[in-house]
Amino acid sequence: MIALLFVLAAGTPYADSLGALSRSKAPAQERLHQLFELSWKHENDEHPDAATFRGVAGYGDRWTDLSIDAISRRKQEAVALLETVRGIDRSKLPATALLDYDLFRRNAEEDVAAQKFPQELLAISQLAGPQYLSQVFEVMPLRSERDLADMMARLAAIPTRLTQVEALLRKGMETGVVQPKIVLRDVPAQLEAQTPPDPLQAPVLKSFFKEGVPEATRAAAVRLFRERVAPAFAKFRDFFSREYLPRARQSVGLSALSDGAAWYAERVRRETTTGMTAAEIHQLGLAEVKRIHGEMDKVIAQVGFKGDFAAFAKFLRTDPRFYFTDAQQLVRAYRDVAKRIDPELTRLFGKLPRLPYGVVEIPAFSAPSQTTAYYRPGSPEAHRAGSYFVNTYKLETRPKWEMEALTLHESVPGHHLQIALQQELTGVPEFRKQARYVAFVEGWGLYAESLGRELGVYQDPYSKFGQLTYEMWRAVRLVVDTGMHSMDWSRQQAIDYFVQNSAKTEHDITVEIDRYIVMPGQALAYKIGELKIKELRALATKELGPRFDVRAFHDLVLGDGALPLTLLEVKVRAFIAAGGRG
Repeated sequence: MIALLFVLAAGTPYADSLGALSRSKAPAQERLHQLFELSWKHENDEHPDAATFRGVAGYGDRWTDLSIDAISRRKQEAVALLETVRGIDRSKLPATALLDYDLFRRNAEEDVAAQKFPQELLAISQLAGPQYLSQVFEVMPLRSERDLADMMARLAAIPTRLTQVEALLRKGMETGVVQPKIVLRDVPAQLEAQTPPDPLQAPVLKSFFKEGVPEATRAAAVRLFRERVAPAFAKFRDFFSREYLPRARQSVGLSALSDGAAWYAERVRRETTTGMTAAEIHQLGLAEVKRIHGEMDKVIAQVGFKGDFAAFAKFLRTDPRFYFTDAQQLVRAYRDVAKRIDPELTRLFGKLPRLPYGVVEIPAFSAPSQTTAYYRPGSPEAHRAGSYFVNTYKLETRPKWEMEALTLHESVPGHHLQIALQQELTGVPEFRKQARYVAFVEGWGLYAESLGRELGVYQDPYSKFGQLTYEMWRAVRLVVDTGMHSMDWSRQQAIDYFVQNSAKTEHDITVEIDRYIVMPGQALAYKIGELKIKELRALATKELGPRFDVRAFHDLVLGDGALPLTLLEVKVRAFIAAGGRG
């Protein structure tokens, strides 16, 4: 199979370059570095919108080619890449190159293993698809005539992108690989929002009205939008609503699709970077839910509440004292929390990132289907700060008691601190700076929530309960994600379990369950990663005794960027063996 695909890939410039590299007699380390450079350039060539997010210049005039032929070619080239890296003798590499080699090879092997499953046919959901193209425009630079020309080129190419997505969805309809119908309920409105009556309010045009864009460029963009982009969106929306949505499936679990059980097992392995099975993770989730309930009961007793957990959860969901009535008040409060945390970080970290971050409101068109908050990485290369996006939709579902835990996770010491430090790594291949092993990245984010007490937050018992609610949220995920995708749980069964075991609002819970439906396995990574980091910290604390330095431990964990959990454990055990010296 591999040899055949390698032959099929031959003939493309990239595959030819890989073939030449495989035949090269250069030393192993030299060939490895050449492979890194070749692969990184190809990654940006093939995914120019991702290159824009990374801040890599020169790719702003086009979108990733999502044609069926291009996707097939990339799959063949991925096999050729794997063959090439396997052809480099690891035993002939210096010790300093081994981690780079191991990570690169692991990524290549996982990419090829995933080809068995047609993920590309699920090309739209409430959280992803062409209705989110405006996000790319938002991060495009506006410093030169070339930048303006790139924006216009991307705007002009939107109809082609929509045609390609439609072709993928049609192939999914033909093969039975379609999204669950229930999670697509907001997508028609999301698509409708792309073509408002006033073009100046169109999400893809907002960047053209930033300061510095000439009036002539704005006028040309509006004309292009009216004549080509808006009709293309209208055509796609008509196809989606009249053809795709009626053909969407009633089931919600990935196991309902052909070979779905194996597909979910692949997602679990990749997202958690472990060998745990869905059944093992389900049982771990049940145990964690029980443990966290015990911690929650202590807080309920502390505040003197008279009633059981369900009554306390209802109180937290409904009492007006816990909610803002003005969206900008909520945003300002998030900023206040973030700035209270910032100066305390040196107590737990020896190294902090140079890249700043800001708190930003989630765009209105996507807010109803989005989670409570999310982080979008900045770019040192593009001089773009990180962004902590917060949701102001339905203020009555955004309680104050969750704000501290959420901020610790999404900004500092969570995602912004970890990802920005990784982006600022020196002396490593570019792919290492961009690695996003979910179990590490999200495991760190959840672990960061637990650092609140050490950073001086959670002084209010309700905020402490909020932290436990967020930990419970991630424990519940282990149960409901595996339940829906491997144990035939219904969507309502998952929602009911979540409601029974969490104080999160029902709107939040529904949005979360729908997210797990369209991102199978991803939600498992948070708790798996957090538990591993806590386990390793406890081990280092015990083994090192008075030599344990929490700042050195944190710097060690973050020092190589995101890693699979198995490699993180090897690294920490070596740190312990060296007496706590990195």
